[in-house]
Amino acid sequence: MSLFRNIFSSKSDKQKEEIKASDRSKYMPQEKLPIDESFTMNFKANGGKFLYCENLDEVFENLDLILEENDWKEESVFFYDKNLKNRFKNSNLKAGTLNEATYFLTTCENLIADDGSLLISSNQIAEKKLPEFPDNFIVFATTSQIVTNIGEGLREIKSKNAQKIPTNITTIKHFKQVDEKDFLSYGSSSKNLYLLLLEDL
Repeated sequence: MSLFRNIFSSKSDKQKEEIKASDRSKYMPQEKLPIDESFTMNFKANGGKFLYCENLDEVFENLDLILEENDWKEESVFFYDKNLKNRFKNSNLKAGTLNEATYFLTTCENLIADDGSLLISSNQIAEKKLPEFPDNFIVFATTSQIVTNIGEGLREIKSKNAQKIPTNITTIKHFKQVDEKDFLSYGSSSKNLYLLLLEDL
């Protein structure tokens, strides 16, 4: 009788304990992380450099620190997005052409939590291929742009651009030099990438 009482009786809050990860059976479904944590972990695992910003002032401060750290203050930046260029007009950036730029300052469509990649389109890179851009990217994005997977990101692109869906949609996933012998990363362009992530939720 005591066996059934133990099984069917409700336990008080004090008696309830969470099952530790080490005690979980390998057959139990894995606990899902919140998508922002999942993105951050996967993005860092891909070699990306992540700077969380609570407000725009922190975005500008962190951008300045990136330029200082890499000695890019006197180097040219390439902007494709005119609105972004206007937003950073007080940062004393030296705008240049794509061919002469040391780094590319851009936005993205979405941040993909499942694999830590960045979804971009012709809105950011026109019809050019990633290897045509500088090796150094600084991406400005917001927390509301984090989605679970590429499918969700593509649906969001379609709903935001119902009149004219952007072309040249691709992802950037490798943020450190990839081994040429690694066939899984063949054809992908690795970029030294900094992410300025603004909290907007």
